Amino acid sequence: QVQLVESGGGLVQSGGSLRLSCAASGRTLDSYAMGWFRQAPGKEREFVSAIDRLGRSTIYADSVKGRFTISKDNAKNTVYLQIDSLKPEDTAVYYCAADRRVLGFSRFSNDYDYWGQGTQVTVSS
Repeated sequence: QVQLVESGGGLVQSGGSLRLSCAASGRTLDSYAMGWFRQAPGKEREFVSAIDRLGRSTIYADSVKGRFTISKDNAKNTVYLQIDSLKPEDTAVYYCAADRRVLGFSRFSNDYDYWGQGTQVTVSS
């Protein structure tokens, strides 16, 4: 079992940047594909980005493509989400999640086995 802890959220102005981190313990992250999801107030949790087990392939939601970058440092057991050109509609709680699949990645939350507690990102206009 792996435990995930997100950090790096905060309050930023529109156009600003943040780097979210997801630190893992209990198991090494090279055993998992990883994903980032977010949930805004009153909305369902939505997929943001995912990276495969080895950190070689990535996928993004259309709404964040070109602004968000996911990366995975298996040596540090940490996954990152670099968020640039932030918009007010990016305001949400951001969650990282781990998927035990061997190949590829998923954009569906039901495929993920472990979740962090989330970190709040608030973007002011």
